[in-house]
Amino acid sequence: MNKLLSQTFLWMFVGLLVTFATGYFVSINENMIQSVFNSPLFWILIILEFGLVIFFSARVHKMQPTTAKICFLLYSFVSGLTFSSVFIGFEISSVMYIFLISAVVFALFAFIGYFTKLDLSKIGTFLLMALLAVIICVIVNLFLNNSTFDLILSIIIILIFFGFTAHDIQQLKRLNESGINNEVIAINGAFQLYLDFINIFLELLSIFGNTKD
Repeated sequence: MNKLLSQTFLWMFVGLLVTFATGYFVSINENMIQSVFNSPLFWILIILEFGLVIFFSARVHKMQPTTAKICFLLYSFVSGLTFSSVFIGFEISSVMYIFLISAVVFALFAFIGYFTKLDLSKIGTFLLMALLAVIICVIVNLFLNNSTFDLILSIIIILIFFGFTAHDIQQLKRLNESGINNEVIAINGAFQLYLDFINIFLELLSIFGNTKD
């Protein structure tokens, strides 16, 4: 595999490792669980997550490689703090099983994105619009609390991020073929693919995961 894609997948793996390791560590520490979930800190972390996504997406191409790496790892760590709810609420065997399924389907759509002859750049805008629409529906359903609607939204979100996975891989492939070898591009690619994978994993877990008694 070429250098840009190798760097991208390496940093994606590092980000996932930081998130999962942080989440698991918090889930087995009673004091940290209380600190994160039974205090205003939880909402501060949620706001911080969104803030980091917006900041990183807007500024990444103007960052130095070291700054981009720090921001990505910081986001992975902050996400891990809230991600601990996964290990608290679901059986560890179920988490591992869904992680494996997520990795397989992620790899499948990454493969499609890399080898397809179709131009996927045009679907990026439509996927983003669909995601924004679904986010609005998710917020509305917080008040409706309709389980069937929630299932439908989860399936739609999975399909959207399948599309994003193929789209993002194709974009990276084109950048690589153009001869660009930039650490910042690799970190940005890792960040996009990290988000794709995490969202696929969480939605699959919400549908098929076994909750703890």
